[in-house]
Amino acid sequence: MTTARDAEPLPAGVLLVEDSGVERRFLRTALSAEPGVAVVGEARNARDALALVDRLRPAAILLDLDLPGETAIELIERVMATSPTPILVYTANRDDDRAARALAAGAVEVVVRPRAGEADRAEYAEAMRREVRVAVRVRVITHPLGKLKARGLGQANGTPAQPPHRTVPAQTIDLVAIGTSTGGPQALAQVLAQLPADFPAAVVVAQHMADGFVDGLAGWLASVCPLPVLIGTPNSRLAPGTVTLAPGGHNLVVRERLRVDIEPPPPTQFHVPGVDPLFLSVAEHVGPRAVGVLLTGMGRDGALGLKAMHDAGAVTIGQDEESSAVWGMPGAAVALGAVQRQLPLWEIPSVLVALVRGDDTGGAP
Repeated sequence: MTTARDAEPLPAGVLLVEDSGVERRFLRTALSAEPGVAVVGEARNARDALALVDRLRPAAILLDLDLPGETAIELIERVMATSPTPILVYTANRDDDRAARALAAGAVEVVVRPRAGEADRAEYAEAMRREVRVAVRVRVITHPLGKLKARGLGQANGTPAQPPHRTVPAQTIDLVAIGTSTGGPQALAQVLAQLPADFPAAVVVAQHMADGFVDGLAGWLASVCPLPVLIGTPNSRLAPGTVTLAPGGHNLVVRERLRVDIEPPPPTQFHVPGVDPLFLSVAEHVGPRAVGVLLTGMGRDGALGLKAMHDAGAVTIGQDEESSAVWGMPGAAVALGAVQRQLPLWEIPSVLVALVRGDDTGGAP
């Protein structure tokens, strides 16, 4: 006989990988307060972690990026190549480019661990619970880092999309604005790696990311993207054929003539840099001369801004559910009627190239 208790879903299992016993106890206690989540295993090093991943098949892995040497990055690569699992990494080093490398290897998010005396540990515990709630629901695929380095990031058969290149002058598209969150670094790499070096429009990106990690993301994206990648600065101008990232801890907004303002987020803004502030400013000052692209991410940020861009005459694109790690942000935009084209990730680069070269009207397929 099946009882109500029997029908309750099993908690999502989390594997802790941390060399400090004190930190493992803290994380175990923090996660014990999260309904629907249970720590099913603990490892002090990458070798033990790999064995536990194979045996336990956890729903998510919580990984200390500051493990000695390069073992954390190597562990992410091995797991994502053999037993794809959502990996949430944490580090106390805000300026460490390993955070970007971890995201490149397949980690879904990076959390800043406060140093001793820096912040309330209860606040940190709540941040970890919040991110684990997301991580256990993320869909991941086999993702060896070698494929990224080889730029095998295109269509399902691994062949990068080859958009038509006709000698048609660019029409009215001056700016491509992209917003993303969970799963965003990998999605951005796939899109940006396939844009040609002569891409005629400016590109601006808002990626939700903890302050201190955007520099590393910019450096990594520059290594896989034919276009230069910069971080936005006040009073600068977005340049054709250049990718500009919103800086950490701030919102980037676009003014007339593609001028950039950098603004502090309001206290009520949860995700920073914000996608809605970027898209709303593009709708107001660029209007039909822009393309808006909303990629994978948890929550609703960007949906209202993309609707504003749509209503201002811009072409709007949303990543489809099947290719999204989390179809929260694009799904919210679809529900608002903000998305003209819903596309799998690997089709987006060729569509962007066609739009800015005037080979495509941007209408619904």
